Amino acid sequence: MSERALSLPEFSALVVLAVEAREISNSELKERCGLTIDGAKRRRLNELKLVDSWKQGRTFVHVLTDSGWARLAEDLRAGRVPAFTGSSGVLARALLGWLPAFLERTDQRLADVFQPAEVEAGQAPAEDAPAGEVPTGEVPTEEVLRGKGPGEEPGELEARVRAAYAELAAEPGAWVSLTRLRPLLGDAPRQRVDETLVRMERLADVNLVPESNQKALTAQDREAAVIIGDQDKHLLWIGKP
Repeated sequence: MSERALSLPEFSALVVLAVEAREISNSELKERCGLTIDGAKRRRLNELKLVDSWKQGRTFVHVLTDSGWARLAEDLRAGRVPAFTGSSGVLARALLGWLPAFLERTDQRLADVFQPAEVEAGQAPAEDAPAGEVPTGEVPTEEVLRGKGPGEEPGELEARVRAAYAELAAEPGAWVSLTRLRPLLGDAPRQRVDETLVRMERLADVNLVPESNQKALTAQDREAAVIIGDQDKHLLWIGKP
């Protein structure tokens, strides 16, 4: 067996993180799926760069990396699935064996199939996750939207993103397309905006999700997307302060 072959617990962790398709804490993993990613399992997945983990409050939070998505897809295609036992193992192996053929037949990636459930979009993360600072008061002015340009601090660019969202959203908690939001950020460099969006998604009041109807996406929508965890995210959600 290859040195890098994954054990059943490690492989299961990748599958669960792919299905969740978002950052998720050990406490939520335990509640939703009956497992945690800790100890030697977490360290090995981190060393292989398949999973990113960090301490947040009293628990670890995990997300599947681009390498993790690629490794899972490769193992599924090659049939490198650890041995399962019992009738539940037969069911799991049948589904995991069917998945690669389905992806090839429909010309999709794992990240196209495994997306965050829309019913959960916008929910705050686990109780131990710290909330980000949320601006209060009136909608920021045009001057805030325009910003200072390439040299501005990350917090200032976040304020511009929030201001642009507030201008476009009918109310807090509405979904706003990045296609409409990006033009309001003026001359802010694309890379800086993407970095800010990635950082903001870790905040309690922010969520970014893919468009569920991929066929409805225009070329502009695809271009405006921000890539997080091998997924193109097209819609921004910011909750109430």
